[in-house]
Amino acid sequence: MNYLDLRIEKVKNAVLAAADAVLITDDITRKYVFNFNSTAGYGIVSKNRCELYLDFRYYEIACIAQRNGEISKDVVIKEAVVSRESVLKEFIEREKISNLLYENTRMTCSQFDALEKSLCGICKLQAAQELFDDLRTVKDEYELQRMIEAQRITDMSFDHIVSFIKKGMTEREIALELEFFMKKNGSQGMSFDIICVSGTKSSLPHGTPDETVVKEGFLTLDFGAKFEGYCSDMTRTVCIGKPDSEMLHIYDTVLSAQNAAFEKIKGDVAGCDVDKAARDLIDLAGFEGCFGHSLGHGLGLEIHESAVFSKNYKKEIPQGAVLSVEPGIYIEGKCGVRIEDVVFLTENGCKNLTNSTKDIIIIQ
Repeated sequence: MNYLDLRIEKVKNAVLAAADAVLITDDITRKYVFNFNSTAGYGIVSKNRCELYLDFRYYEIACIAQRNGEISKDVVIKEAVVSRESVLKEFIEREKISNLLYENTRMTCSQFDALEKSLCGICKLQAAQELFDDLRTVKDEYELQRMIEAQRITDMSFDHIVSFIKKGMTEREIALELEFFMKKNGSQGMSFDIICVSGTKSSLPHGTPDETVVKEGFLTLDFGAKFEGYCSDMTRTVCIGKPDSEMLHIYDTVLSAQNAAFEKIKGDVAGCDVDKAARDLIDLAGFEGCFGHSLGHGLGLEIHESAVFSKNYKKEIPQGAVLSVEPGIYIEGKCGVRIEDVVFLTENGCKNLTNSTKDIIIIQ
């Protein structure tokens, strides 16, 4: 059984543990289940059937993809020529569906109202809650290889950009060059808008690159390539000009905090325990209150997915999850440092997917 068939089987088993079938309406969920990108369409999965409905724009493309082995042979692809209401009613009757899951966390109130109205008295609607988020937390080998490739492009792009940066450039110039290089070298898009902030702006964790001229001080770059739908994410802080002793202390503290987190990371660790390891080190170094965000987040088809390294996340994170590890220190109006890698959780530790150096880089 190939990875596409295994994905369908995994979804079926999760659905049948909770209900008779599931209606898939979210774009990302459709990509995950059917391995097909579209901005419209829906899927229905039950014990015996797995159907994908697409309009004229996507139908032929999907059929070609299936013939090329890019969509499981178990998926029945149909052109959406009648209303979803009619299709659902026919499916529910044919497959004898009593309980239908729907993506409550990825549906608007008006979309739910319309769905509830169309199926009133026909079958019971049941919220899927975080069913697909939980499934997507654990990456299979197919997903992991695409994330490794996305990170390879990201690492290569960092090597390029540090040789490109010069004093007098603007943040926007640097961000544009970085995006161009990534796309030229295999990235199929950005995981998110590039963060490139310098000098006193480096204290802004999600600052936006603009016409600010890069001068002496820290320059933080947060960026990620996308490969076949899967995201990478990396942050490096470099120094324009020679750093002073305080800047070096801040940088070394952030790096030590990340290493402290690495010591805690393994499959089935509580997210709050990993966050605490990094946060305690930063606080004890005299920077309490300067690390205002969580230590890390899950990623995959989306740049932010379920499972986080956060002081409020007490659940255990399973082996096979992929998360960022990104401690930071931000001093308002002065400077900021963030260092971020992405790791794959294993039984007894983690595999770091990020290969870029974390030695402080000084650009003269």
